[in-house]
Amino acid sequence: MPELANWAFPPELQPTPDDVRFDLGRALDAVVLVHTEIPDEAFTASILGTERVGNGVVIGSDGLVLTIGYLVTEARSVWLTNSAGIAVPAHPLAYDQITGFGLVLPLGSLDAPALPRGRSATPAVGSEVYVIGHGGRAHALKARLVSRREFAGYWEYVLDEALFTAPAHPQWGGAALLDSNGELIGIGSLLVQESVEDEEVQGNMFVPIDLLDPILDELTRHGRRAGPPRAWLGMYVAELASHLVVNALADDGPAAQAGVHVGDVVLEIAGEKPASLADLFRRVWRLGRAGTEVPLVLSRRGQALRVTVRSADRNDFLWKPSLQ
Repeated sequence: MPELANWAFPPELQPTPDDVRFDLGRALDAVVLVHTEIPDEAFTASILGTERVGNGVVIGSDGLVLTIGYLVTEARSVWLTNSAGIAVPAHPLAYDQITGFGLVLPLGSLDAPALPRGRSATPAVGSEVYVIGHGGRAHALKARLVSRREFAGYWEYVLDEALFTAPAHPQWGGAALLDSNGELIGIGSLLVQESVEDEEVQGNMFVPIDLLDPILDELTRHGRRAGPPRAWLGMYVAELASHLVVNALADDGPAAQAGVHVGDVVLEIAGEKPASLADLFRRVWRLGRAGTEVPLVLSRRGQALRVTVRSADRNDFLWKPSLQ
């Protein structure tokens, strides 16, 4: 995501108080800047960088901030800045790998209002929505909800139904997606290509807010959701011309240790052919919790190979502060 800078949407793309039926100023004040620093030795440092900047949304009376998890995973320090430019240190409270949500708790008075949560399932496709980044109305965008559909990410991530909007907000990470009532319905995750009226345009993908309530208490109390950890292979797969191709491997991850190579094509998992990237990951997760053995048939330079990967808990690979 590009760094925050002095820029503004054209006036015709910005919502105005007369455009909306909610308190726009209060909604703008509820979005804060999230700035994190990550140690060089962190697992995600080479992929996501050691300094990350994005947005977060105040959702609790205690200042609890909801953001996208990749901004805060493995964070050594976190700072939150409100709309008045006041910065306070914060604690990275939780990161949920299944939804992608992150939670941050300020360690001082953030002096920002909480944004009410709505239902991401309510707005119809085609509805006007609002994408709010930190920085006031200049960084607020009138957009359209152009699609609801499944999303699968190569990092072993699947959403049954994500929200897609256009045009794109250039500072999408952790941005707030609001419905016509000014209620939070999604958290910004990605920049994507969308088809709108047979034209390819840039848009954004949002994680639906409906996924938060079932796990919010667990995340705030324990830092992660309850239950056994999900199986993780450390095998980054892309769909290329109807083939599922391994295009990267986590260093010393389960798949790399089992002998999987970049360029291998996944033919079978547990004796069945996966129909898509989402289907591949779901089949892994159905086999069992982290630690479960995952049998694969791979194609390497035209030869079929059988490989068994002992899955792991991805959280075990993440950097954690020393207790000393």
